[in-house]
Amino acid sequence: MRFFQILKYTKNNLALNKTRSFLTMLGIIIGVAAVIAIVSVGASAQDLLLAQVKAMGTNLIGILPGASDDQGLPSAVFGIEVTTLKYEDALEIRNLPDILAICAYVTGRGTVGYFNQTKELNYTGVMPEYPTVEDAAVATGRFIKQEDMDNMARVAVLGSKAASDLFGQDFPLEKQIKINQIVFKVVGVMAERGASGLQNQDEQVFIPLRTAQKIMLGIDHVAYIRAKVDKEANIEPAIGRVKEVLRFRHHIKDATKDDFSVRSTAQALDILGSITQALKMFLAAVAAISLIVGGIGIMNIMFVTVSERTREIGLRKAVGAKRRDILWQFLMESALMTSLGGVIGIILGVSISSAIALGVNSFGYEWKLIITPLSIFWAVFMAASVGLIFGLWPANRASLMSPMDALRKQ
Repeated sequence: MRFFQILKYTKNNLALNKTRSFLTMLGIIIGVAAVIAIVSVGASAQDLLLAQVKAMGTNLIGILPGASDDQGLPSAVFGIEVTTLKYEDALEIRNLPDILAICAYVTGRGTVGYFNQTKELNYTGVMPEYPTVEDAAVATGRFIKQEDMDNMARVAVLGSKAASDLFGQDFPLEKQIKINQIVFKVVGVMAERGASGLQNQDEQVFIPLRTAQKIMLGIDHVAYIRAKVDKEANIEPAIGRVKEVLRFRHHIKDATKDDFSVRSTAQALDILGSITQALKMFLAAVAAISLIVGGIGIMNIMFVTVSERTREIGLRKAVGAKRRDILWQFLMESALMTSLGGVIGIILGVSISSAIALGVNSFGYEWKLIITPLSIFWAVFMAASVGLIFGLWPANRASLMSPMDALRKQ
């Protein structure tokens, strides 16, 4: 039989069993869609994370509690609370050469209310240098002052969206809000910044660090510290001096026993890039397993099809069909189901990725829809390979049937 004759015959056979053919393709559809969607989401998330780290500036040093090796992450990153960093550490680092500004941070979440308007928001305890460190600006009023820190003043600076959600068109300055039932006076509103650092900065409430520690959280440690260096060339010397100060303050004589981690933005980018790349490939490999499951489903259905059409195979061989004609017929059925499933899977995968991008962007993040031709190629290539490999066994079994045995079978 010629190729197009086999193709036409195959299409007719699949059309006769539409429901079974679709259910057979479902595993391939899900597998291809999952691979494309996961690779797309992984690439988009990686791009977002790296872009946000870059946006912080290339002259920043991050100090986290907890030790790590040069390429690893501190335990604090994994949600383990480490209490080794203190406010006083930040004050000492502030006095080092080449350090322009420094800010220590603590974070919490609570109910923020103004009369009958309430909203669940994150509040962040920061130092007065926060705007310099973060390249942020105050749109109205003022930011936290050192005297607010020293007096543990109950003053708050609102992110732009937090201010609009709570006050609407009202002027927020000098108004009183409650954070977890504790009264704060609004002294400023930040300029709009958008999403950064995995959260929307415009929904933040900023309060003095010492107020957050002592009044809101009841702690004496900080979550992390960021220091801004005067120029990029001085980052490595500054990191060395920061480590020396912290070892002296924490009474550490052996560098292998550091209870802190110091990273520059460039180092953070390298580590974050390698971790997100590995995670992206792992998730894609997990998604690809569904393609194998789909291939097994195709193989099972093809075995059933061969059994149902035994007499047809015998009849075709009796009138002159050769072994390769039978082999190609069943292989083509398998390949056609896989190809159709792959096309539908591509459409579904792109649709899912687009929906995720729209959803994330609605929360204020700059989430780019990244779908690489390579990911589509590999998803379709794997699907086609799975279809041919798992279709070969039943196709070969059908082609080896004896015409007499096939015709006798009831």
